[in-house]
Amino acid sequence: MTAFVRDTTSELIYHHSRRVFWFGALQGRNQDISYDPELLYVGAMFHDVGLNTEYHGSGRRFEVDGADAARRFLQQYGVPEDSIRRVWTAIALHTTPGVAEFMEPEVALVNAGVKYDVVGIGYDDISTQVRAEIVRLHPRPDFKKQIMRAFTEGVRSKPETTYGNIKADILEHFVPAYERDDFVANIRNSPWPE
Repeated sequence: MTAFVRDTTSELIYHHSRRVFWFGALQGRNQDISYDPELLYVGAMFHDVGLNTEYHGSGRRFEVDGADAARRFLQQYGVPEDSIRRVWTAIALHTTPGVAEFMEPEVALVNAGVKYDVVGIGYDDISTQVRAEIVRLHPRPDFKKQIMRAFTEGVRSKPETTYGNIKADILEHFVPAYERDDFVANIRNSPWPE
């Protein structure tokens, strides 16, 4: 699986995914959370596969594309459906604030690893030495700029999939013609007369 992700994603996404696993696992250890490390690893490794160019025309959220890719991969190896569901959910919800953290440990920890690596939530929960070792193994050259570029390219062709999630912020900042959908306007403009 590691080779599959490394061969099908960019160096940026590969190293980010590995860091997500390590940071999620460390957050689990620090919080004394019992989890299946293999399921956490699969969730972390596939969480951004949906950003790949092959999915740009899918019309679906990149998280769902990645979750479906992980499902197909795990089904090839006869992994039990409950385990596949956990991985699918971890990937599908990894960018949904305020939900994943209350679900199964693997779901919560993929989300925690993503939040740690991308926006630094819980940054001081992991020691400087451990953090430095992980980054030495899986470097972050120009990561902030590069990850925002990867997010932009991954959802630019399907802006409708960003409604109600954090990727709308990416398009609003980096795609000049993008117009954010507005829930209040949708309610007001619905066909209901009242």
